[in-house]
Amino acid sequence: MEKILKKSSWTDIIVSLLFILFGIMLVARPESIMSIISFLLGAICVVMGLLKGVDYFASGKSDNYLLALAIVAVLSGIIIMFCAGIIVSIFRILIAIWIIYSGIMNLQTTIVWKDYKSKLWLTTLILAICMIIAGIYILMNNGAMLQIIGGIIIVYGIFDIVESMIFIKKIENYLD
Repeated sequence: MEKILKKSSWTDIIVSLLFILFGIMLVARPESIMSIISFLLGAICVVMGLLKGVDYFASGKSDNYLLALAIVAVLSGIIIMFCAGIIVSIFRILIAIWIIYSGIMNLQTTIVWKDYKSKLWLTTLILAICMIIAGIYILMNNGAMLQIIGGIIIVYGIFDIVESMIFIKKIENYLD
């Protein structure tokens, strides 16, 4: 049992290293990675749509659901492949606006904290300003969202490796 668990933990470490590599690529080249991912996802949708179209014609054209699914999948795939930049930009803008809005709302909270003579008002003010700055940064920088996600993936990978190493070292304790 110990051997199986150790082998599984080493597999987790390899997967975590792949996550870290992907995160580094997202931080270094977010637009290129997004283009590759968009193209692959779009191609998968197109192929799935074409297969559903073949199923429709092979079934004797009796299932209109298959035809509709095939058309939607092919069109979605084409949109994902060729309009990914627009989709990511819209998503980035919406996230940035939300972060800026949250920062402004926290500024209002700062005023309330200050009126109540709370010691938290300065901390809230600093965090609110940081949120607004972060939102503006994301709004102005095309790759910012993907870089942030890449950074989170890197941190996740590192934590997962540390956890797996601890588990490997203490595996005997868990089996007792």
